[in-house]
Amino acid sequence: MTQAAPAPALRTTSRPPDIFDERTHRIGRIAVPVVLGLVYGYWVAANNRAGGAITGWNLLLGFASALVFAVACVALLTLAPRMPRELHALLWTAFVGCAFGFMYSMTGEAIWRSVGMAVAVAVVTFIAFFYRYYTREDAFGRRIR
Repeated sequence: MTQAAPAPALRTTSRPPDIFDERTHRIGRIAVPVVLGLVYGYWVAANNRAGGAITGWNLLLGFASALVFAVACVALLTLAPRMPRELHALLWTAFVGCAFGFMYSMTGEAIWRSVGMAVAVAVVTFIAFFYRYYTREDAFGRRIR
């Protein structure tokens, strides 16, 4: 009697295979925000000094900005996925808008221009993130893709 050959299981997602182990992901959840924070802090300090000499206060501003950015980024990466998709997008929007607004204000531009630019960046961020979460999550925040 002949039997049918086993059929390969149907994949419901088109995700690429995960090539890193859990330890690598754990390290990456901390290392990526720290590296991004250092880049952000350097950028803030460079905008603040406007090509002038590097001072101790400038270094302190850069490291303080890097620390706040990294801590906020880790907190968002931890807490935001547990929120509904609208709040998830809104949290990332607030983070990006505040980070951009603060960095732009260090250039010496008027405060209203900094606020306007931050709001413009935040609106674009909200549209992009809301679309992303709306198309990839159900109403309860569970990923569907």
